[in-house]
Amino acid sequence: MLARAHGAARDLAARGAGPHSRVAVDSGDPADVLAWLLGADLLGAATLVVEPSWSPRERDAVLADAAPAVVMTGGPGVTGAGVAPATGQFFYLPTTSGSSGRPKVLARSRASWLDSFAALGPLPGPVLVPGPLSSSLFLFGALHALWCGADPVLPGRWRPQDARGAATVHLVPAMLATLLADLERSPGPCALRTVVCGGAHVGPELRARFARLLPRARLVEYYGSAEHSLIAIRRGDGDLRPVPGVEVDVRDGVLWVRSPLAFSGYLRDGELRRVSGWSSVGDRAALSASGALTVHGRDSATISSGGALVPAEEVEAVVRAVPGVEDVLVAGTPHATLGAVVTAVVQAEDPPPLATLRSAARAGLAPAKRPRRWLHTKRLPRTPSGKPARAEVAERLREGTLDAEPLP
Repeated sequence: MLARAHGAARDLAARGAGPHSRVAVDSGDPADVLAWLLGADLLGAATLVVEPSWSPRERDAVLADAAPAVVMTGGPGVTGAGVAPATGQFFYLPTTSGSSGRPKVLARSRASWLDSFAALGPLPGPVLVPGPLSSSLFLFGALHALWCGADPVLPGRWRPQDARGAATVHLVPAMLATLLADLERSPGPCALRTVVCGGAHVGPELRARFARLLPRARLVEYYGSAEHSLIAIRRGDGDLRPVPGVEVDVRDGVLWVRSPLAFSGYLRDGELRRVSGWSSVGDRAALSASGALTVHGRDSATISSGGALVPAEEVEAVVRAVPGVEDVLVAGTPHATLGAVVTAVVQAEDPPPLATLRSAARAGLAPAKRPRRWLHTKRLPRTPSGKPARAEVAERLREGTLDAEPLP
């Protein structure tokens, strides 16, 4: 990887990239993406990774905001000659969708991610990173592996059986559920010692299955965002607690963060709009007297049903733990009197009986939070990070175009 990074740096320099410049990488090969990013970092340049699923309008808008000096495709050359490292202002330009759906371009300093790696701590290799590096979650995992002195394994797609040969794997909860289901179906040797899970809440039922099926492994769950990097970490059966140095505050049920790991600002039309101090991405949360953090999910993932506010991610955590459920997304189906009906869309090849799902909901959820409508699909639409595409599913439910059938 080091030789490829130096080759990428030479290719980028030949195209005019250098300290404080910006580079866009448009490649579907995770190894190529990583080499370009490391090469740009050697030059002191910042990298934006183009997401393949963007529409032409979204892609044009993102590139207009980032204003890269060069857009690289394919893979870099390889050279044994070293490139003298240079220092730049930023090293990574992640993107995140705002409430309007238009991706926003953020600016992240090198130090903010290095400090985030230290907060997560060293992990054993080999490290499996089974998602696209256009997702900051998986890019973080790949770079953290290098920080640990391990070469990341970058298959470009998720297959549960691949995790059996790794010591560490970076996942989202949906992937964790399929990994555990694979171990239940096919018990056998598994070398995993650490599973790092981000992107959404891992419910107690899923953690219990993890402890039963992987008794020698450790589950590390973290909560963060593209804007703030790591905010809080849960190790094993402990509480989710803020990373040292990260300040959190809950105001009217919404989480606010002030952190040295946070982003520096937004890029708009090539210009940096700095952000400092307290900021929020709209997650609803609660903070206990002892400092334990409970995250309920985004306002946009809260369903108003019959006067009750239902956090979709809380419902999903309960349903996802039911054996046979590969994944689930909970959204509101419009209703004339209730406002919305809590609707669970269950992904499974062979779904559990409806009675089993309802029993799990009764055991784990207050009455107002239990789904009234249950649908089944073999494949949920997904975001680049592998999480269910919440906005798309909600829109298709409203339109009646979602490829899903009522559970009998």
